[in-house]
Amino acid sequence: MRSHFTPASVGKNTMKSQFVSGAAIACAVTGAMAFMPNTGSAQIAYDTANNYVNGAGGTWTDGSTGGYGFGAWSFSGTSGAGAGQQMAYSQPGGLNMWSMFNTGPGGINDVGRSITANGGLQPGQTFQALIENPTAYHFYGGFDILFFNGTANYPAGTPGGTQPLTGIRSQVFGYYTHYPYWTVQDSNGGNQATTADSTANNGVVQIDLTLDTATSYTLTIGSAVVNGTLPSGTTINYVNFRNYRGGGSSGPNDTANNFQIQYMEIVPEPASMALLGLGLGGLLFFRRRK
Repeated sequence: MRSHFTPASVGKNTMKSQFVSGAAIACAVTGAMAFMPNTGSAQIAYDTANNYVNGAGGTWTDGSTGGYGFGAWSFSGTSGAGAGQQMAYSQPGGLNMWSMFNTGPGGINDVGRSITANGGLQPGQTFQALIENPTAYHFYGGFDILFFNGTANYPAGTPGGTQPLTGIRSQVFGYYTHYPYWTVQDSNGGNQATTADSTANNGVVQIDLTLDTATSYTLTIGSAVVNGTLPSGTTINYVNFRNYRGGGSSGPNDTANNFQIQYMEIVPEPASMALLGLGLGGLLFFRRRK
């Protein structure tokens, strides 16, 4: 008679096994998608220069949009003869780029856009961009990336100096003795030491800004890491790229003199994704043992 009855524990184990197996499968799918680079599957916000390629000259213009989670591009603040913005094709690695160039001696490129996803960068999120730096020296010129609370590009001038800075400024500027190194300053009064050489790796560098808490951040420029703080209540809802008083560019495809951007995105911070990967690994291990 006993052989005709299934112990209660067997049913429980079977249900538990099916539940874990289902969870493992769901997590496997989610995890696989999360670690696919630049596919738009895990991104909170995402845009790439490839979205603007449409024949000669491309379609990157003042007011143009692409991707999701970001506002329209603004070229306000651009000034001087020879300053321009245009698509660049087949750059190092075969990449298409948003290219900022100055064929004249005193032009200022100023491009930026709002972060519309969730009203701005949130704690636990990372803004990431891949850029191509100009490597030629220009007196009282250079380039910078500004992360701040605002609705428009910073005009010509020095954020944190002649103009109040309400966020973070990462810069490479020929006027200062630290050129060609990146430096970082923030609106909490922190001036960071020089970091990565901007000409390393042929000037191609990945920028990661992680908002660790509402008032602390980690900025990674290539292999260099800077930790800083922001005043309470500061919201990072705008990103601004500037190529300042450059010159000598031969046009949008000149990688030695231009400032170029390949993509930008906002994702969950890498630490959170690593924990997700560890959890996924554990579930898959359990599944295999079953």
